[in-house]
Amino acid sequence: MNTRFIAASLLLVLLASCQTSTKSQGISYRNLFAEAGYSQEAIDKKIESTFQHLFHGNKENEAVYYEAGENINGKLAYIFDVNNNDVRSEGMSYGMMIAVQLNKKEIFDALWNWSKTYMQHTNPNHPAYGYFAWSLTTQGKMNDEMPAPDGEEYYATALYFAAARWGNGKGIYHYKKEADELTRQLRNRTAITGTAGGRTITGLSLFDREHVMVRFTPDSINAAHTDASYHLPAFYEVWAKKSPKEDQAFWQKAAAVSRDYFEKAAHPQTALTPDYGNFDGSPWASGWRPVSATFSYDAWRTAMNWSMDWAWWGKDKRAIDRSNRLLTFFRNEGLSTYGNQYTLDGKKLGDGRPVGLVACNATAALAADSPYAIEFVKAFWECEPPTGRYRYYDAMLMMMALLHCSGEFKVIGL
Repeated sequence: MNTRFIAASLLLVLLASCQTSTKSQGISYRNLFAEAGYSQEAIDKKIESTFQHLFHGNKENEAVYYEAGENINGKLAYIFDVNNNDVRSEGMSYGMMIAVQLNKKEIFDALWNWSKTYMQHTNPNHPAYGYFAWSLTTQGKMNDEMPAPDGEEYYATALYFAAARWGNGKGIYHYKKEADELTRQLRNRTAITGTAGGRTITGLSLFDREHVMVRFTPDSINAAHTDASYHLPAFYEVWAKKSPKEDQAFWQKAAAVSRDYFEKAAHPQTALTPDYGNFDGSPWASGWRPVSATFSYDAWRTAMNWSMDWAWWGKDKRAIDRSNRLLTFFRNEGLSTYGNQYTLDGKKLGDGRPVGLVACNATAALAADSPYAIEFVKAFWECEPPTGRYRYYDAMLMMMALLHCSGEFKVIGL
């Protein structure tokens, strides 16, 4: 009998027996850091120190959270992409999700107030009516008036969680009402032709109703495409329980469709996914960014998405194999030396091992049963909070991954 096979099998049994989890509202949340041998005191300290660094640290070199005065709705704040000198719906909605998970209501409300004040389109003739412009200056001027749908997805889910955690307030702080209206728009908004950024654009719903799938953009020119990292079946399951009743069956189906999409988009050997894709799962090289057909910065998050879905709902066992394949690929590339961009079949396109990718790979361990998965958790634990010009994207992924890997990124209110 193969002794190597026996040893690996025993190790898997040992890992399963040592899994540490907490149970909340019927869901068991794995604590990967505890499984890796770190104490709960050390885990709590790491989460808190990273949060303090990123939200209250030195504004010149550490923080990404910036307070921005007040208006009639209260305090204002934004998440700053230092390198690109802008505020993005992605980062704002991530910041709100982090805040609700950590019970930081003041931060949540300040970010939501800034989003509502400057980012959301209220003109019913605008092609992005009801959505949030994806890029603005820190003064609130829109750089690009069209949305990036992952922002809307995180906004909606964070709002549902806020309603459950804190209850609904008045005006923009009636979280449930805001979330319901946003999810209605995502599915049901009709086509609007108007002017955005000096161009005539027809804006559609953020979800393609025929394919039951999130679009890359609602701009009709590029609306027949998607982005694997925008697929969030874990969130659609929440919407299937919390959104307006007439939309709930659609969101339940969208969750199933996205799980199938992950399987189609992930390479059969490496499990790498492209940044942008077609609805059939094939890569899409956009005319303005040909690298989008490869595993690049957007695609880092895809494994986080399927692993969160498995950790919360456990409905797609294929996630286990995908995480195993992905982590095996990166381990073979060198756990401390793998690159940040690849062709889908594994040819390295970019050097560097950024914290954001390390964080997402650690989160992939939530769905993995490989004996090597814990190595990625330990590698992530050793990472320090990012500093400097490029800190924004790494910072947001790191903070969310710390919550995922500690079992503290939870469904609230179901």
